[in-house]
Amino acid sequence: MDYSSGKNDFARSAGKPYTEGAESRASAAGVASTADTEDTERANAANGAEGTADSTNAAGEPAMAKDSRAGSASAASVAFNASAIGASVTVNETAASAADSAGAGENAANVGHAAKHAHARAAGVTRLLHQIKSHVVLVIALIAAAVTCFFVPPDREYLGYFDTDTLACLFCTLAVVSALKERRFFVFLAGKIVTAFGNMRRVVFALVFVTYFGSMIMANDMALITFLPLGWYVLSSCGHEKHTAIVFVMQNVAANLGGMLTPFGNPQNLYLYSYYSIPAGEFFATMALPFAVAFVLIAATCFFIRPVPVKLTAPPASAPPLWRMIAYFVLFALSVMIVFGVIPSWICLIVVTVSLIALEPRSFLRVDYGLLLTFCAFFVFSGNLARLPAVRAALVGLVGASPLLVGTASCQVISNVPSAVLLSRFTDNYRDLLVAVNIGGLGTPVASLASLITLGEYRHRRPGTTLRYLALFSAINFSYLAVLTGTGFLNDLILP
Repeated sequence: MDYSSGKNDFARSAGKPYTEGAESRASAAGVASTADTEDTERANAANGAEGTADSTNAAGEPAMAKDSRAGSASAASVAFNASAIGASVTVNETAASAADSAGAGENAANVGHAAKHAHARAAGVTRLLHQIKSHVVLVIALIAAAVTCFFVPPDREYLGYFDTDTLACLFCTLAVVSALKERRFFVFLAGKIVTAFGNMRRVVFALVFVTYFGSMIMANDMALITFLPLGWYVLSSCGHEKHTAIVFVMQNVAANLGGMLTPFGNPQNLYLYSYYSIPAGEFFATMALPFAVAFVLIAATCFFIRPVPVKLTAPPASAPPLWRMIAYFVLFALSVMIVFGVIPSWICLIVVTVSLIALEPRSFLRVDYGLLLTFCAFFVFSGNLARLPAVRAALVGLVGASPLLVGTASCQVISNVPSAVLLSRFTDNYRDLLVAVNIGGLGTPVASLASLITLGEYRHRRPGTTLRYLALFSAINFSYLAVLTGTGFLNDLILP
């Protein structure tokens, strides 16, 4: 037996499978390596990631790894370029976005400025309307004076329209009262009166009658400016704000009627007293009966308030310096002397002005200059009307028929102070005219400047309830007006 041949055969038969298996494994590894390389290139191109093919063929590894590294480098380059392009796009987009944001910010700033200007204009209009509402009578007086100036052009006779004694006395009185208010004298006095009472009826009596008698020395509108806030403070401090309407209406009535007794209690009294040179005794005799009837009406109305116990928690105001009060009361007395013709008005004007500049300069800031200007405007209005022949003839006829009724009706439309100034030019019956322009302050809200002051204060304190206030105001005012008009006719029968 040939062993060598068998050995060779065995070697061939054994080696063939081995060789073929090796070749097969090599081929498979190459395919796998190629596939891995292609996958890697695709992955690198898509994601910018680095990778190398893993080959199990030792013989094919160097070539395939080299190709793989070359592909990776190429893919990295592509990825870098793409990133650079992306970064450039991002930068451009960021710059564009920043530009848009800047433009939007500028537009927003412009809109903001426009809104501020619009708000400022609206605020200005609101302030103007508020000033017009607060000075309705003044606006009416200025318009009326301006209209008459077209029919009677300004000339030298205009200087004779103004009653300088009335204007000087009014200014001095208002200035001294303002000085007393600066020292809170009236708050101190009213606080002492109010805290002495223990139920709502007594409190209402105190508030109403301190206004009633206060208007006798400080004019009706100044009395309300002083005591209306006090009334609200008292009511709110004891939890009885629901009585605000009746208290304010009664304080308003008290201010309009309380001042009728004295020449300086109401502006129209001051004017008529000076214009007609009414003797002091005759003035008091004329107004005594209407004043007494008004007192009874006000007291009777206050009795309808239930005497509910109240506890006032308001801290008492400190007493003003005594020496200042004495000085101010001397100046007040000096101002009143103008009315009685004791001293010339220009001397009093100088003394009061210089004294208050030294003692209380801030008092001049609180003077009601609108009231002074209202008087001046109606001096022009009434003076011009008196120079129109047709108007003069008509008013002389109407006022001559009944100064009491015509004067009262005139107050309901143009207020009591303008009515006094206007109608005084057309009648010598100062007694009826005096009663008419005092009781004529009752009725409509425009019948008296004091009524407009009260309405404005109530709207500020109790918004949303104005209609209720006006209903109560009208009921009390017109009922009082009817009674006092009858009293005026009775006055004519009693007085000689």
